[in-house]
Amino acid sequence: MYAVVLLAIVALAAAEDGYTTKFDNVDIDSILQNDRLLKNYFNCLMDKGPCTADGNELKKNLPESLENNCAKCSEKQRANSERVLKYIYKNKPDMFKELESKYDPNNKYRKLKESIEGEE
Repeated sequence: MYAVVLLAIVALAAAEDGYTTKFDNVDIDSILQNDRLLKNYFNCLMDKGPCTADGNELKKNLPESLENNCAKCSEKQRANSERVLKYIYKNKPDMFKELESKYDPNNKYRKLKESIEGEE
């Protein structure tokens, strides 16, 4: 019995250290290459439409992950986030501007990223 309780506590502690990885196998490229799917995720994030389970998870964690530079992200989540942001920035600038105005209205995170990149 104690082993089960200990395992449950360890599992909860691990979940608090990072975001869930249950959506890590979502095919990011298929979303980015499909305007309808990309628009659905965008609408979810912007409170303009319904959200899937993974969209809700993203929407819930996005402000905190921006605030802490994705500190709780898995390596795959970090890589996927960077890929998505680069794609949207380059290929969907209007979407990027809207997302930025909602999630970084003062350019706090952009300035931080630029200062870090300038140090490298």
